Amino acid sequence: MRALALSTCLLLGACATADNRDPFERINRHIFEFNDAMDAGIIRPAAESWRATVPEPARRGIRNALNNLQEPVVFINNMLQFRLADAGTTLLRFSMNTTVGVLGVMDVATPAGHPQRLGDFGQTLYAAGFGDGPFLMLPLLGPSNVRDAIGGGVDSFIDPVGYAIGYAVPRTAATGVGIGRGVIQGIDLRAENIENLDALRADSLDYYARLRSIMQQRRDAQLGRTTEGGEGLMTLDDPGG
Repeated sequence: MRALALSTCLLLGACATADNRDPFERINRHIFEFNDAMDAGIIRPAAESWRATVPEPARRGIRNALNNLQEPVVFINNMLQFRLADAGTTLLRFSMNTTVGVLGVMDVATPAGHPQRLGDFGQTLYAAGFGDGPFLMLPLLGPSNVRDAIGGGVDSFIDPVGYAIGYAVPRTAATGVGIGRGVIQGIDLRAENIENLDALRADSLDYYARLRSIMQQRRDAQLGRTTEGGEGLMTLDDPGG
């Protein structure tokens, strides 16, 4: 794997970087520039319109429902990691929010003492001993790494909700529903972070490096580990500072 990554890196001419977790930095920065342009021209305006036209309670209900649809994938990954207590909590959350919470529009499980659990296939691969792999900036999807990019694809493939929709409606409609799910979730997330990202950009000498640092530290925290240097995760360093 390392030999393949090194060969690819040399062929693409992307190894000139001070960060050994980002050997493809040159290409990643080009993709980041594309993402930034798409954000400025399409995604942010859509997010601003979403926030301006959809009342906050409605947005919160939609967000809850979309999060609830993700619970079966979380449950599967909890089971694959033998985190049985978390799997039980996730199953209970899905049952409560789908029924009492009216298809997940209301999150009644969290106030009842059952907060949402984390579970994705990237985390499952990490638990099985797989390393992060090189940092990747994915088109439109943003910061990731090789392991988590593969994990995201697997999560989409094993999603029981996607299969249920596929059985219920024609394939074309099911594909549209799946895409719509992702688009609404992405726009809502962007709408929730307009000011945060503006402040981050304004305070960063190198916006790309800052986002990379934050993504890596956030993922480290999700996986329950410290950063490579063994430091805590309270400070989000700006490598360009």
